[in-house]
Amino acid sequence: MTELAQDTTAEISVDQLADILAAEDVRIIDVREPDEYLAGHVEGSRLIPMGQLASRLGEVPRDRRVLVICRTGNRSGAMTELLRAQGFDAANVAGGVVDWERSGRPLVTGRAPLARPKVIALDTPTLGNRSYLVHDGVSAFVVDPQRDLDRVYEVLAAEGVRLTDIFETHVHNDYLTGGVVLGRETGAVVHVNADDPVQYERNPIKDDDVIEVGSMRVRAIATPGHTFTHLSYALTAAGEEIGVFTGGSLLYGATGRPDLLGPDHTEALVRHQYASAHRLAEELPEQALVFPTHGFGSFCAATQSEASESTIGQERLANPVLTHTEAEYVEELLAGLDAFPAYYAHMGPGNTVGPDAADLSLPRWAAVEDIRRAIENGEWVVDLRNRTAFAAGHVVGSLNFGIDGQFATYLGWLIPWGTPVTLLGETEEQVLEARRELVRIGIDEPAGAATGNPLEWTDSPLGRFGTAKFADMREVSAHRPITMLDVRRNLERAEGWIPGSVHIPIHELLGRLDEVSGEVWVHCAAGFRASIAASILAAAGRHVVAVDDDFEHAVEAGFVLVTQ
Repeated sequence: MTELAQDTTAEISVDQLADILAAEDVRIIDVREPDEYLAGHVEGSRLIPMGQLASRLGEVPRDRRVLVICRTGNRSGAMTELLRAQGFDAANVAGGVVDWERSGRPLVTGRAPLARPKVIALDTPTLGNRSYLVHDGVSAFVVDPQRDLDRVYEVLAAEGVRLTDIFETHVHNDYLTGGVVLGRETGAVVHVNADDPVQYERNPIKDDDVIEVGSMRVRAIATPGHTFTHLSYALTAAGEEIGVFTGGSLLYGATGRPDLLGPDHTEALVRHQYASAHRLAEELPEQALVFPTHGFGSFCAATQSEASESTIGQERLANPVLTHTEAEYVEELLAGLDAFPAYYAHMGPGNTVGPDAADLSLPRWAAVEDIRRAIENGEWVVDLRNRTAFAAGHVVGSLNFGIDGQFATYLGWLIPWGTPVTLLGETEEQVLEARRELVRIGIDEPAGAATGNPLEWTDSPLGRFGTAKFADMREVSAHRPITMLDVRRNLERAEGWIPGSVHIPIHELLGRLDEVSGEVWVHCAAGFRASIAASILAAAGRHVVAVDDDFEHAVEAGFVLVTQ
């Protein structure tokens, strides 16, 4: 501590203030009103109006010197006495902001930091993920941004804040990051684990490193388990531990899955995941909010929860990783792992290199002959309409991945990687939404697009297939032989299936078409995947009916389910 810092004088001049700021880590508290602060304040000062200081003492640090300032020194003098009476090492800046400006030193204009940071979630429900934008009213940071950066820019503009930092919890397996481009375009620093071998400019961050973002402090916490180099980020402001951004570590009622790096690493990672969750629960207070990236339907989550918010305390009471023994947790989690989308294999390498900027504009127009040629060449022509409209009439050979469901997840899962894609939508908005979804998983250049209705997309007769309910399938199966095709995943099937049904998980269907013949009635859990499967079967020349119904209605229809 310098000689100035040791001075117990309760009042200093603006010249002394300038010397102290150049030599010490101090906190300046501005006790004027917000409009005065906005009109001009000493850089680095924090606004706590005089009338609020007594109730906000928790925001005033006790581990460093506190310098109090107002316009001329009167209000700050009274507040300095209040602080010193409470045991703070505080001094009043005599002459205040007026003398500071008269001495030729600059003032900063603009917004005052918020008393508590604002956390804004950017949801991507079709991939089951969240990114976060956090700000203190002046400075902002982003956690795990995706490639459609217009969402980030809109929030920054609406909140009137400046982005300074970007934090990546891990090299993602389920989407391509937008952090590289966001940092390049804004000048914000991109923080990535020092042990991640990324090929772009970043700040190599490691366990327990602390980054100051405006009035906020962000601490990196090593939480391996989802990946070996996974980091979580604890947010502190005014001495309060606000929450922790847990990426694919501690989720709501679950954890991130440990098997995405391959079976050779799963056993080690699942045990790391257990230890990491316990570290978070031990180091953070129970009121700290939990902000995961995964867990909202993402296949990066080991299990799913309906929760949309939680705290460390709530997770301590309900999350199996914190309520079970390590052996129980490991056994239960490994038994619950099922298939994950095939496109994940391309996300890690893409995120290591660093994705380019995403194009969110309309693809080139596809004429009737372009659509016909694409189908003839084995390319994918994807109809974005809902499943009811598709069944009623579609271009023969086109496939139905409705934009109203998990469009990108299942298209990315099923498509042979690199196959050209043409998009067909009722409106430009549908096509633009589909393109946004596709760039998130690295499908950047659709071959073309068309809007309108199927009669405008082909000069041939339309294809059609029937739709039905489980009650219809029950009645028909009692009178004539049909193939009942179940395209749910293995774990879904294990909970109960219709006797005599054929099981081919949807992600295996393209490679097992020769196993399906006759009149095929295809079902899933709710209808979305059944329509995808039905469109694949129809394009392959099968006679197909799509069961557009909730599987729970199968029992009501009279089927007695078989379980393992």
